[in-house]
Amino acid sequence: MPRLADKVAFITGAGTGIGRATALAFAREGARVAVAELNAAAGEETAHRAGAGAIAIRTDVTDPDSLAAAIRQAAGHFGAIHVLHNNAGGSTPQDDTVVDAPLEEFWRVIKLDLFGTFLGCRFGIPELIRAGGGSVINMASNLALMGVAGRDCYTAAKGGIAALTRSLAVEFAARNVRVNALAPSATMTERVRKLVAGNPALDKLAQSHLLGLIEPEDIAAAAVFLASEESRKVTGQVLPVDSGVTIS
Repeated sequence: MPRLADKVAFITGAGTGIGRATALAFAREGARVAVAELNAAAGEETAHRAGAGAIAIRTDVTDPDSLAAAIRQAAGHFGAIHVLHNNAGGSTPQDDTVVDAPLEEFWRVIKLDLFGTFLGCRFGIPELIRAGGGSVINMASNLALMGVAGRDCYTAAKGGIAALTRSLAVEFAARNVRVNALAPSATMTERVRKLVAGNPALDKLAQSHLLGLIEPEDIAAAAVFLASEESRKVTGQVLPVDSGVTIS
């Protein structure tokens, strides 16, 4: 039997990259998937590739009304939500040290990554409770687990997600809701590949990854585990999927 048979998954930021890879992996494992994505065309493309009745919903995770409506639409369409994957987020080259980073970049990443995750949990967890329980998968980063210079905006947001994950795991365990987070290192999405194309820094990046560079499918595989009943006794954890970067 597929590992996610009879489950409905709501995934934010699923139009490209890790989110798309996760949507496709969930669908292959039997889940019905709601693709929540700001870029409507990208969301529709992911839903088309996923098949199996997947739907796309244009969603702005920084807008409470938009995200609440998307979750209601998905729950109404499928009848329930069992897996909430707060994947939407990302850094930009404008990130810098606490002294030099533009203040607008700090608030951008806090609003998208941290506030977007907060809102996803705010509106999504009640649906999981109504379904009898389920799994929340947040997206942290290895930067929430180790010190890295020059990324202070993104680090602050992802550290907040790690802390929120642990707090929510305690809060909602009695309602049969598990809350965990993934902590990837740099993942070779199309966006990241463009950033490092022809850049000598890629060699240094590759050398820091003990098992080689990470692909979106590697993160998706870990998300499938956290979404499935195989992880039924796992909660409050921030799982590094980083090719050993945090220990090297």
